[in-house]
Amino acid sequence: MDFFISSLGRDPFYFLSWVGIVTFSICFHEYAHASMALKRGDDTAAQLGHLSLNPMVQMGPMSVVMLLLIGIAWGAVPVNPGRLRTRADVAMVSFAGPAANLLLSLLFGFAAAGLSLMGDPSTSLVVRFCAYGCVANGVLFVFNMLPVPMFDGWSVFSLFFPAMSQVGPQKAQNISLIVLAVVFITPLGGLIWGLGAALSGVVMGAWARVFALFL
Repeated sequence: MDFFISSLGRDPFYFLSWVGIVTFSICFHEYAHASMALKRGDDTAAQLGHLSLNPMVQMGPMSVVMLLLIGIAWGAVPVNPGRLRTRADVAMVSFAGPAANLLLSLLFGFAAAGLSLMGDPSTSLVVRFCAYGCVANGVLFVFNMLPVPMFDGWSVFSLFFPAMSQVGPQKAQNISLIVLAVVFITPLGGLIWGLGAALSGVVMGAWARVFALFL
C-alpha cells in the first residue's frame, strides 16, 4: 500500500503544501463553528479554547498523525444544541465550517488565477500552492456538506427536511459508520474528490474570466 507519507520523498513540495493547507483549513473550519456558535448563544466551544487555530486543539494528535501518514484528517468542536435558540441557529453553526472552506477555496482560487495570468515563472510554486489550496478546500466543502449524520450537511439539510432530525443517536451513528466505510472502500470517495476538484476548477475558471475582463 502506497501511503501519503511516501510522497514526501517523491514530491516534498506537494507533501508539505498539502499538510500545511489541510491543517490550516481544518482549523479555520472548526474556528468558524466555534465563532458562529458563540454568536448564536452557545459558548461551549469558546470556553474549551476552540476560538483558536491551534491544530492540537482543533484536530488533536491522532488527526495530525493520520494527516501525515495518509493525507486525511478531521477536527471537532463541541456544540451544545440546547443553548441554541432555533433550528436555524443549529444549521447556521453547522454551515459555518463548510462556508469557511468555500471562502478559502475562493481566496486560493483568486490567487492562483491571478498569478497564472501574470505569466511570471518565478511564481510557479506559489501558483501550485494556491491551486492545491483551492482544490483541498473544494473537497472539504463537498465532503462536509454530505447529508449524513455527524457531518455538517446533516444539520443544514435538516433545517429544510425536519424528519431528518428525528433519527435516533444510535441509528445516526450506524449510518455514519456505513457511509464512511463506503466512502473509503468504494469509488464514492473518488467521486467526492472529483466533485471537490470540479468545484475548484469552476472557481479558478471564474476568477480567470474576471481577470480577463481587466487585461
